[in-house]
Amino acid sequence: MQYQVLVQNLPEGLFSAFVVGIPDIIAEGRTLEETLNKAKALLEERLAVARLFTIEVEEAPAGVSANPWLETHGVLRDDPTFDDWVEEIVKYRREVDAEESQL
Repeated sequence: MQYQVLVQNLPEGLFSAFVVGIPDIIAEGRTLEETLNKAKALLEERLAVARLFTIEVEEAPAGVSANPWLETHGVLRDDPTFDDWVEEIVKYRREVDAEESQL
């Protein structure tokens, strides 16, 4: 089985490796090879006493949006007062910014 490993350069020429999806497996070493070998050993130790599973979760029922912004997208497109409303927001924002800059 293959696992992705994120490797970072650390100060003083060291490397750090994180096994993606298993946040508590972190290895450090002086070389890239040493660091990857340590990460592999830690992962093998973990897998000797535990197992990874892939589970499937059903999609959200119809009518339930995973993104609430999409539920309201475009609802004001035909509102003739929309531009006036946006202008009022811009005006208010400028007033607030001006007050904050005086503090």
